[in-house]
Amino acid sequence: MQVIFFGTPQFAVPTLQKLLDHPRFNVIGVVTQPDKRRGRGKQLIPSAVKKIALNHNIPIWQPKRIKKDQDTLSQLKNSQADAFVVVAYGQILSLEILQMPKVGAINVHGSILPQYRGAAPIQWCLYNGDRQTGITTMLMDEGMDTGDMLLKAYTDINLFENAYQIAEKLANQGADLLIETLEKLESNEIQAVPQNNEEATYASLINKDDFIVDWNKSAIAIHNQIRGFYPNCFTSFRDDKLKIMATIPMDDDYLQSLDESYQELNNQLKSLDKTIGKPGEVIGLIKNFGPVIKTGKGLLLLSEIQRSGKRPQSGWDLVNGTHLKVGELLS
Repeated sequence: MQVIFFGTPQFAVPTLQKLLDHPRFNVIGVVTQPDKRRGRGKQLIPSAVKKIALNHNIPIWQPKRIKKDQDTLSQLKNSQADAFVVVAYGQILSLEILQMPKVGAINVHGSILPQYRGAAPIQWCLYNGDRQTGITTMLMDEGMDTGDMLLKAYTDINLFENAYQIAEKLANQGADLLIETLEKLESNEIQAVPQNNEEATYASLINKDDFIVDWNKSAIAIHNQIRGFYPNCFTSFRDDKLKIMATIPMDDDYLQSLDESYQELNNQLKSLDKTIGKPGEVIGLIKNFGPVIKTGKGLLLLSEIQRSGKRPQSGWDLVNGTHLKVGELLS
């Protein structure tokens, strides 16, 4: 099967690598986003997918707007590809493009459709506190993740996994599911199933306001926000920006799921007065663990943070490094 691969970030790399390693599939081209300028030197950096393609001497197309790039469209059409495989490419494909390959354009989507259609399914499922997610392969149509579904695979989410960790799991799971999908399409062992639009939910683009921690929310809601939008959530501390990378809600379900190394945390928590303080206030300092913050409902321990211009550090290092005191406010 002759395949052209569309993808850009690291999430797409395992699928491309699986295709390259598989004897039944021949990747004849890669379409990825244009190189971006990054870092202090503003150097042009290729996408994660382009780096793999370069290592395998695969033809690469990087149109700024694929629907308008006549040269790329012509080459895609003339490629006579059996299938287009699309994994987090980053541009909307026109009906003209979707109809080019013989088998169709197959998308690997990071949710159990029709849940979390859209740009950020992993982030929003964590934000909402879901305990299960997965991968869906589908035949693409002109809608936003509305195409007929092919195969699904599920994975559980534990209470402390963040978006990076779930993305890594789903990227590998999606690679395996894509191979299975193509094999079954090739042998006519699979039947596409329409989505139920009434059950659809949407995972919209994330904006900067989504990163701001509101201490009036519950400890669990803030915890889910921080792991869902990892590593970007922040609060204000002593008129400076403080990123919060990991937290522990002081709730029985969460405390019981911790390993034995956190037993001392449970012991020290018993001495805390949970009735004092207002949202955002430091009400306790747990030795070797970090500060405990009052929220709109419940308490939240900051287990990993990052101060402006510094590397990530433990919550306890924050206490020692800043001489943090009980009664200080995060806002």
